[in-house]
Amino acid sequence: MVVSFIPSCFNLSQPPCHSKHISRHIASNIRRPCIRRPQILSSAHEDAVGLRVFVLSDLHTDYAENMKWVKSLSADRYKNDVLLVAGDVAETYNNFLLTMSLLKDRFEHVFYVPGNHDLWYRRDGEDNPDSLQKLNCLLDACRTLGVVSNPMIIDDLGIIPLLSWYHESFDREMDIPNIRIPSLEMACKDFNACKWPGELSNADDSLALYFDSLNDMHSDVIKQIKKVCSQIITFSHFVPRQELCPEKRMLFYPKLPKIIGSESLEFRIRSIHGVDGSGSACHVFGHTHFCWDAVIDGVSFTTEPLERLLLHVFSCTSGSNTKQFLKSSGNPDMCKHH
Repeated sequence: MVVSFIPSCFNLSQPPCHSKHISRHIASNIRRPCIRRPQILSSAHEDAVGLRVFVLSDLHTDYAENMKWVKSLSADRYKNDVLLVAGDVAETYNNFLLTMSLLKDRFEHVFYVPGNHDLWYRRDGEDNPDSLQKLNCLLDACRTLGVVSNPMIIDDLGIIPLLSWYHESFDREMDIPNIRIPSLEMACKDFNACKWPGELSNADDSLALYFDSLNDMHSDVIKQIKKVCSQIITFSHFVPRQELCPEKRMLFYPKLPKIIGSESLEFRIRSIHGVDGSGSACHVFGHTHFCWDAVIDGVSFTTEPLERLLLHVFSCTSGSNTKQFLKSSGNPDMCKHH
């Protein structure tokens, strides 16, 4: 049952903001994160009680087997549940629309934040002149379907979607010397598949700052959520801290940390959950395709991607100062914890 709903929709018709001070004010009272590799926590396998919130990212339903899995979800089992979709639903608009329609038919509430693959338009037949226009189109489709992309209160649970993008300076780990690997432009299709207006570019932090600044339009709603909710879940597609990715020596592509996260996102999360977090603070993310569950500075960070042939869902239940995680479908042994 929805206790309070504050209508507030994204409007991306505003001109891009390029000022380097965007979001820096958020960091004034928040310590800069340092890279500390936390202990990876195992998921609880207890029966969920109360409101169930399922989280999922990186569906990539342009792959037929992933779309088949979405279609195979029970039409009855999740009718009273919440689903957070942390980006990378599909590359094409038609597959995105079909996927979100199927999910909304199965869950009472569906929340969404965009991923980088959602904003690609390199395939034939795209009508959008750039990736921001495509984002507008996707968010319009979500509103039509009843999929939520803005903060909302359900019972005493506050859910806050956060827009974000990555920047290369997010990576603060020393590079591995004396190896030959492809450049970011060659390895990451975003550099060609995404098109940006004006001065926005993957080559600097302008995209990360611009996307983060869009969250400011919800500042009043977020203040209300912080005031009245006993638990808050924030979620994004991109990664807020480098500790949430394996070390470079463990990666097939050691430059991956340069294209996964945003320091502004971590500052944004701390402005909501607090510098020291709390026992009920939770942030969900996606993008890397590594399953993860760790607590850092009082915030529980978790991600659960739906990769090709890795078909399972992750869920949590909300309650005052408590949180549970359990596997709800698929084979738990397929989850890769790093």
